Amino acid sequence: MLREWVDKTVREYPARLAMTVFAAVITVFTLLLLPPWATASGRSASFADALFTATSAVCITGLVTVDTGEYWSTYGRVVIIVGIKIGGLGVMTLASLLGMAVSRRIGLTQRLLTASETKTSRLGEVGDLVRVIIITSTSIEATIALFLFPRFLALGESVGQAAWHAAFFGISAFNNAGFVPTADGLVPYTSDWLVLVPVALGVFIGALGFPVILNVLTHRRRRHHWVRSLSLHTKLTVTTSLALLAGGAVLIGALEWNNPRTLGEQDLPTRLLSTFFAAVMPRSGGFSTVDVGAMHDETWLVHDAMMFVGGGSASTAGGIKVTTLAVMLLAILAEARGDKDTEAFGRRIPRDTLRLSIAVVFIGATAVLVSCIVLLQITEFSLSQVLFEVISAFATVGLSTGITPELPDAAKIWLSALMFMGRVGTISILSALALRDRRRIVRFPEERPIIG
Repeated sequence: MLREWVDKTVREYPARLAMTVFAAVITVFTLLLLPPWATASGRSASFADALFTATSAVCITGLVTVDTGEYWSTYGRVVIIVGIKIGGLGVMTLASLLGMAVSRRIGLTQRLLTASETKTSRLGEVGDLVRVIIITSTSIEATIALFLFPRFLALGESVGQAAWHAAFFGISAFNNAGFVPTADGLVPYTSDWLVLVPVALGVFIGALGFPVILNVLTHRRRRHHWVRSLSLHTKLTVTTSLALLAGGAVLIGALEWNNPRTLGEQDLPTRLLSTFFAAVMPRSGGFSTVDVGAMHDETWLVHDAMMFVGGGSASTAGGIKVTTLAVMLLAILAEARGDKDTEAFGRRIPRDTLRLSIAVVFIGATAVLVSCIVLLQITEFSLSQVLFEVISAFATVGLSTGITPELPDAAKIWLSALMFMGRVGTISILSALALRDRRRIVRFPEERPIIG
């Protein structure tokens, strides 16, 4: 009965399902963070701080109004990491289910493929899908933790502390959450390749998305054509992600190389590591080893662009998604060449996919624009600071120029709503749009308006 109800709800009311589930989970975790024992001081957190932290954890953002390592007690930090884990699983599960509702075939497992090929009305075994997502994500998180654990031991931490920090960073990294369990975060490890590389790789893999991860893990190897036979979605996601990583590293390194407040005082190996790490984090990771607030305005603008794009579809990352950017760029290239079809890797991309991409970009840009206007009205920060904060919240990144703790309660609540919209709203709205298939018998005559 429950499985049939979920199938029907996903198929007929995707927006209602996604928003209701996430709103309920955020409410529960807000209540869990309100008691006095959730804070290190023994005094109850304000409603705005509890709501903001719960929303940031469940929506796997990483923006904080209070220091996670100092303000919250052990109980509070456990609540936060559990919220991150549930939020990450929820994002991947809901996005995958909604993708199945839209496309009827997403290639998640052989059973789902078989069900879609035989044109069955069911969307697939929801229980199997959730089980595969839990096993896959937990395995990757555990692998990251296993790499970090011996390093934390070597740095002098006790067994219990090293295990806690390794597990926390493993979950936070793969889920692109950006939360840290200590007051100093990752700053003490600025030059430590054995800590930063596993964290960065965890963020990058988590931002690829569950369909990509599963497609790579379960793909049948062919001797000479393994890469060629991967799905188009996997190819677009991986290639665009690598291009953004390389381009971001070059731009951030060039702009901050001689800045004494960020990279300028570091030795060459540390500069290279910091540049690589800083280029990965705008994908939605949210960790930082240098002071983001000390970066140049031009570097903030590069971050704005990278954060707005975000990571892969059905991933723990936010933003408009890299496949959206890829489809838009491919459409521009096709138009410049005079091609009738938008093509990539020997496949033709449907026109409705391009229309959805335009809708994603427009909805995201509108949300950012409106939020910037609101925050500029209720705060005294500059446009560059507000724009950075707003895009970080909308794209669920978690990077900040340092203004988050100084925001008034009204701004905290607005950004909480924006994080919720950025995490759940785009998924539900777009799935609702994609599921609309109004067939018309009469079509109006075609006439081209002048563009540009």
